[in-house]
Amino acid sequence: MIKQIEIKILPEEIQEEDKLYKIVASKVKVEFSRIQAIVLDRKSIDARGRRPKYVLRYNVFIDEKPPEETSFLGSLGSVKSKKTAIIVGAGPAGYFAALEMIALGIKPIVIERGKDAQARRRDLKAIQQDGIVNPDSNYCFGEGGAGTYSDGKLYTRSLKRGNYFNVLKILVEHGASPEILLDAHPHIGSNKLPRIVAELRETIETFGGEILFETKVVDFIIKDGKMKGVVDHNGKEYEANATVLATGHSARDIYYLLHQKGVKIEPKDYAIGVRIEHPQELIDEIQYGSKVRHENLPASSYKLVCQIKEKGVFSFCMCPGGLIVPASTAPGELVVNGMSLSRRDSPFANSGFVTSVTKDDFFDKTDNVFAGLEFQQQIEKTFFNAGDGSQKAPAQRMTDFVNRRESIDLNPTSYIPGIYSASLHKLLPIHIYDRLAQAIEVFKYKLNGYYTAEANLVGLESRTSSPIRIPRNRETYMHETTEGLFPCGEGAGYAGGILSAAMDGQNVARKIAEYYQ
Repeated sequence: MIKQIEIKILPEEIQEEDKLYKIVASKVKVEFSRIQAIVLDRKSIDARGRRPKYVLRYNVFIDEKPPEETSFLGSLGSVKSKKTAIIVGAGPAGYFAALEMIALGIKPIVIERGKDAQARRRDLKAIQQDGIVNPDSNYCFGEGGAGTYSDGKLYTRSLKRGNYFNVLKILVEHGASPEILLDAHPHIGSNKLPRIVAELRETIETFGGEILFETKVVDFIIKDGKMKGVVDHNGKEYEANATVLATGHSARDIYYLLHQKGVKIEPKDYAIGVRIEHPQELIDEIQYGSKVRHENLPASSYKLVCQIKEKGVFSFCMCPGGLIVPASTAPGELVVNGMSLSRRDSPFANSGFVTSVTKDDFFDKTDNVFAGLEFQQQIEKTFFNAGDGSQKAPAQRMTDFVNRRESIDLNPTSYIPGIYSASLHKLLPIHIYDRLAQAIEVFKYKLNGYYTAEANLVGLESRTSSPIRIPRNRETYMHETTEGLFPCGEGAGYAGGILSAAMDGQNVARKIAEYYQ
């Protein structure tokens, strides 16, 4: 018999394991000799009340022992001589599709336009310090995808997509901290993810898969309505009966190529806004009731959402103790994102602050499938052109943003390229600005202290998700009209983060296995 027990304890008690086990045992109300094991199952924080507390959920095994852990790596065999499938993109969707294919006896060939995680660092340094954007290697493109250098948050509401715990266990087997199996809002950290991603690559290659870096897909091989493979930038052809498109939300060239080849795509809603950056100690004071955070408490976070003019406005990708980073994928555009290291020890807290964007926002009343993408791209260019040609970002104090006045000066920032004072209320389309400004008026009552001149708004946050969906059959996960093409992950419009993308990759791999039978 397994009994679940939940207890609340103060931060200073979190490391007193013996004491905690005794508290749990006393709540079970059975003879102590019948308890075979007490295993921590879930850890979260309740910040309500005068003092924050940890909420711990334990599984107590009575008259039976915990089941033995199974190893994903131990279940794999070589697929070197097996039937192949192509995967375009080495992000979480692509890599977890590859791992699942190996488990199912299919050889994956992963084709990635960017560099491996370690080599990407030089290009990230170039965009941070010199404003040089490599369109094939940046914060979005390269091994591990956008998530590798964007905090590694491992939280999803998409529980129907699959077994998210399975994804977490695979990450742990490849070097992630076992704490991610317990935390209610787990994350890995951008300083640790590259090593873990490299371990995933090693597993794929060890068991017979292939991974090709700095290899850009420029054409599709489509015959009689069937996807037969892809062509790279050197003219080399790769053929397989199944091709997975897991290219991420910023591979605009892939959308145009699909359209050119007559493969159906469709517009999708997404979101646009800015990054809000507060002092972390201010968010801690709001959430924990004290600027001095107990050493056993993590940097605090928040989540806010409201409806303005029937459109959602919400915080997005909140990075406590984090940094704002340049996420442009081409010269002449300005895009920012957030990330955190594993310790989340930056003095800043940043979050995306965005509003839903739908067809009526685009000012394009035609059936142009790229209207949303072009609207997104035009605002990114507007923000870039407002500056000096570098990756310096326009910014405004929150109070000045609401009151439509340019800031005389700005708060310190984590954004390495630097910020300069600008009228974001003029750079943003007026209807986007109005919804954001009105939402701040709502949020200041939801989170006392959130509305402050100590916060900067930094623009532009525009890559929340793909503005295009590649439609697929709900049962087969195959494209609606092109046999053998399997849209996957964020770039196809079916995921929104590392976990959901990884699960989508696994699901696609299973459907390919069925297709190959």
